[in-house]
Amino acid sequence: MPTESTLLRVLLRQRHMQGYLTFRKEYDRVAKQLDGDLVGQWPSKAQFYRWMSGDLLGLPYADHCRILEKMFPGWTAQQLLAPHEGDGESLVTPQQRTASDAPAPRPVQLPQQARLADITAAYATRTEFLHNITPRTLFDGAKQISMAGLSLNMLCQQYSDRSLLDAIEGGTVIRALFLDPSGIYSTFREREEGLPEGHLSTLTRLNIEALRRVGSKASPSAEGSLDIRVYDEPIRYNITIVNQSKCVVQPYLPDARGVESPTLVIEKDETMPGLYTTFAQVFESMWDRAREVA
Repeated sequence: MPTESTLLRVLLRQRHMQGYLTFRKEYDRVAKQLDGDLVGQWPSKAQFYRWMSGDLLGLPYADHCRILEKMFPGWTAQQLLAPHEGDGESLVTPQQRTASDAPAPRPVQLPQQARLADITAAYATRTEFLHNITPRTLFDGAKQISMAGLSLNMLCQQYSDRSLLDAIEGGTVIRALFLDPSGIYSTFREREEGLPEGHLSTLTRLNIEALRRVGSKASPSAEGSLDIRVYDEPIRYNITIVNQSKCVVQPYLPDARGVESPTLVIEKDETMPGLYTTFAQVFESMWDRAREVA
């Protein structure tokens, strides 16, 4: 057995499910029991093998954790994705251990938990994030969507107009905050990325107009559900907040396109201090300083 391995890999080998296609079938079977919308949302092949080897920055997206824990009752996602040495011949779940044969309890890893705070997933790039969490997964059924960034491609380019209009008609409140395409900081960002003058500002204008076009098709009863504003400040983060509980944060890196930036998924946790409150406050502050699109 390879040196680098997780408990998940050992348990999958026990069940002869260590192959990616076999795992996907089991994932869908369990997902169907939990929530039909999760069927087909299995990890990418690269992500799956990182789960097997333990090459992770933190726990995967919360829905992945739910399915893994349903797949292996008695084990937490943190235990399943922790490094493991040895074979699985004598493995038993925590519930199967008795007081007489239970090993001495290990110290609670508070430092690690403190470092994770309310971050539930981390991805090396936006591309990897979108491979695991699609805009439909994020936005479908949402009642509130608040976004701030540059051109907001995830909402304007990667989520269909039909889905946007259905959301607005269904009562979803959308706040979209774009970097002002006529402002100095849009020009600064173009220079930073080495792009031709007007490249990003043109894309942003197109996205704003696309969003306004969708909003213009909404019925009178849905008026006011879509609010579009612009700001002209140094661009630091792309922030997406859904239902005031889930936050996706993507920093803008110098000399790198936005798709190359790491992505954090943060879920509000009332029991501990975390990053959700920080980035929610950042968004609200930016929104209050922004101006409405004429």
